[in-house]
Order: sequence, then structure tokens, then C-alpha cells
Amino acid sequence: MDTLVFLGTGDAMGVPRVYCDCTVCMETRLNGSNRRLRSLVMIQGQDGDFLIDCGPDWRSQMEMQGIRFAEKILVTHAHFDHIGGLPEWADACRWLGRKGELYAPQEVIDTILKQFPWLEKHMKMTAVDDGIVLGGWEISGWRVCHGANGYAYAYRLEKNGYRWVYCSDSIGLNEEEKKPLHDLDLLVLGTSFYHETAEYSKRSVYDMREAAELLNEVQPVKAIYTHMSHDVDLNAGYSLPTQVTLARTGMKVELGY
Repeated sequence: MDTLVFLGTGDAMGVPRVYCDCTVCMETRLNGSNRRLRSLVMIQGQDGDFLIDCGPDWRSQMEMQGIRFAEKILVTHAHFDHIGGLPEWADACRWLGRKGELYAPQEVIDTILKQFPWLEKHMKMTAVDDGIVLGGWEISGWRVCHGANGYAYAYRLEKNGYRWVYCSDSIGLNEEEKKPLHDLDLLVLGTSFYHETAEYSKRSVYDMREAAELLNEVQPVKAIYTHMSHDVDLNAGYSLPTQVTLARTGMKVELGY
């Protein structure tokens, strides 16, 4: 059975935020229970391993797992907190003389190459617009609303009858965007706040109260919230739907029956 490993569960800034003295950031500095690197997950299985995203904490996340190289990485979108580690990955490819394999929709690849045009020397880039199979998982991606930050991609993965979705950066999904979220064993969903009070037009990710409404509609068997900011205290005992777990760094989840 394959395993999902949460190597990072934080939002774009991570926790603690260097400038912040809020209760959660201060608790993190003292005890570390809320420490969150930028969101990144690893899928491990007999058919091969791969990562989803490669943010600026990638090197630290690899060191924490004792992993010296990543062969395959699937990217959700070209924002810094999801691709900031690509130069370090490319450097690992160069030093080891191994070509990494980057997978993303073509428009995401195009944006990445505008920022890091030299990456192609060190890795093979494959567009996944028509779907892809990684680690035995049949994977299909689609655009999702990322609010004030434009759009991102979510991925639906299916293997041996098990169905799950990774959707780290989204808000206010329309009916078409929500279709792939139905009939899931697991939904991994980004929820940056418990209750975000900023003006809606300036927001970019669901908060937990809105996420509960989404879960009530799409009804996954289980859900895990990730991409959490310093607003979220893992020790707070929030009122959450019964199928919800808050992701913690290093948490492992079996992907199968």
C-alpha cells in the first residue's frame, strides 16, 4: 500500500513568520508543535516515489527524511512557495549527473522556464495536460480558482480503486471545478486560516469554515487540511467536520483500503 507523507504543511510564509510575535509563532519558537515548512507531500510506493511541489524548503525537507535525491516532481502551479526549491533540485541533478523529471501543465512549465530558463539543462519537463501515470497512479489535473492569486492546479489520483485529490491552493470553486472532488476516499485541501477576515476579493485560499461547507457538498470519506498559516493553532481544538484531520509535519497516511 502506498503512503502519503506530509513534508510541509504551511502557507506561502511558513510558521513561524520571522517578523511575527503572535501566540502561534511564539509557541512555535518555544515548542515547535506548530512549526510548518512550505506545503509539499511525497507519495511512496512499490511502483516508485514522487513529490508534489518543490518549494523553498525543499532542501530541508529532503534532509529531514534522509533523502539525497528526488527523481520525479509534480508541480501544482508556478508560485514561489511551490517552485522555489527547483534551483536546488537542479543543482542536485547537476552534481549527481542525473536528470530529474518535472511534471506540470504546459502553461506552468512555460512560466517556470521564464523564471529559471536554465533548468532544462538538468531535468526533463513533461506536460501533463492529458494526464500522466506516476508511481502507478493515474493522475489528472485541472485548473482551480486561486482567488486574488489567479489560478492553480489540483490533481486527482486513482489506483486500485482508491481515489484522492490534492488541492493545496483554491477558493470559491465553481461547479465545474468541484466535479472531480466528488466520490473521493481522501481530499487534501488547503485552508490557510480557521476564519479569515480579510476582504474576500483579496483572499486566495479557503478558510476552515468555508472548507466545511465544501466537504458537506462533495462528501469525501476523509479530508486533511494543509497549507496552514500562523492563524492556525494545532492545539486549539477547533470544531471541525468529523472526517477532518489537520496535517502535521511528517504525518503519514495510507493510500488504500
